[in-house]
Parts: sequence; structure tokens; C-alpha cells
Amino acid sequence: MTSHETGSGPASAPDYGDLGRRTAMRRAQLGLSRTEVAARAGAATGYLQYVEEHSATPSIGFLLRLADALDTTVAELIGGTAELPPGFDRAGSHPEMRELGTAECRERLSSHGVGRVAVTVDGVPAVFPVNYTVVGDLVGYRAFPGSGPAAAAGHEAALEVDHIDDAFRQGWSVLVMGPAHVVTDLDESLTLEEHAFTAPWAGSGRQEWIVIRPTQITGRRIEVPG
Repeated sequence: MTSHETGSGPASAPDYGDLGRRTAMRRAQLGLSRTEVAARAGAATGYLQYVEEHSATPSIGFLLRLADALDTTVAELIGGTAELPPGFDRAGSHPEMRELGTAECRERLSSHGVGRVAVTVDGVPAVFPVNYTVVGDLVGYRAFPGSGPAAAAGHEAALEVDHIDDAFRQGWSVLVMGPAHVVTDLDESLTLEEHAFTAPWAGSGRQEWIVIRPTQITGRRIEVPG
């Protein structure tokens, strides 16, 4: 079997109870309707709805077709790679690297997500994952006052966002660089709160907004022909 059929990496016990959520999320990422995915997988739309909304245990044949329809792997759909770092598979055949234009970088940065902010803490470089929000030309995230991510304030900072597609050994990364500051203006803080898609995944109490005003946005993409 190919890695596209089954995925790769250490074997994990299938968790079919998570299949529906992962299927719906992947379908949303691709911008596909249930009808479109069902047609690709050779299944009834009603059955795909059942899989997404109930605890289903479909056959391996359906899972293989569903994975192909969603351009992913069975392992990804059932959460078998959830505890593994991204990019666990081998490199693709003859990969190509290309630069992303500013508009492409902003499109991938989107309005929110999880990125990694690079700072210097006590003279030592460090990187922290943060939930970020994009408002106009600003990129902001919340942190505990005095914490590692908050150390970016008052300095030039960098925030990196990326996506890895293990099924096709492709991916992209976007790097945002510019001066960072603590938000003290009430109106600016309220605007950031209004646009924030979610509270910090790491938990409550992170109420200090740190904002990066980008002076440079660059990006790269790895593509595998064919």
C-alpha cells in the first residue's frame, strides 16, 4: 500500500469516534460541500453526513476512498498522527521551492491562527506558540505580562506561520517581522478583542495584547510536481 492510502509513522489504535470531526474539518479546509466529497468518495451524501455527525465505524474501503476524496490519509482522518510532529514522512520526489508574493503571504496568514513568535529571553533566543489575530496591518497576540511571548514588546520581533501537508509532502511558511509593542490604547485593545477568533488555547489570564507592526512579510512554498 502507498503512504497516501494508509499514512506512515508508528501505528496507532484507530479512534473512529474522532473521525467525524476530522472529516468535517478537512472538508471545510478544502471548501468542499458534503455532496462534492460524497461524490468523490463514491458514497451517498446522507452516509457522509452520518459519518460526520455520529460515531460511525466505516469499512477500510470507504476510509481509503474518503481519504483520497479529501486529499489526505486514513491515519490523518482517524487521528493516528495526532501526537506526531508534522513532516514525519519522507521528502517528495523532485521537490521545488518557490517564493510567495506579499499577497500570497497575507492570504495564508489569514485573519487568525496559531504561529510561533521568536524573542530573546534573558539573552537567550526562544520561540513560543501563540494564537494570533490580524487586524489591518497589525498582527497581535495575548500573553501574560512578563512572560516569554511578552518579551517581544519594545524590540524587533518575528512571527512565523506554516502549514505542512504530510499526504503530499508539501507545505508553506510565512515570516512576519517588525517592531512589537504592548497595547495600552483602550480602543486598539477593544478592536483586537472584537476581531479575536478565539481565546488563547493555553488558557485564560493572558490579557496583555502584544502587537507586531510588520515591516517585512516573506514566504516560501515547497511543491512536488505531479
